[in-house]
Amino acid sequence: KLAFLDVNHVIAIDENHSQSEERFYCLGKVNGKVMTVRFTWRNGKIRIIGAAYGRKGVKRYEKENGL
Repeated sequence: KLAFLDVNHVIAIDENHSQSEERFYCLGKVNGKVMTVRFTWRNGKIRIIGAAYGRKGVKRYEKENGL
């Protein structure tokens, strides 16, 4: 959940996995590295599906934040 607290976090739709319900990515820095958190909304709450550090998330995070 720390990725959501990054003031520069990025939220994007996960178009590849949104067949049965809308899913999203949150890209945010955690301990100095960009973490990708996959999540959905259920019953008014965020349900985290998975989280990992990865290169794809870094590129999108830097692009969205002009880095």
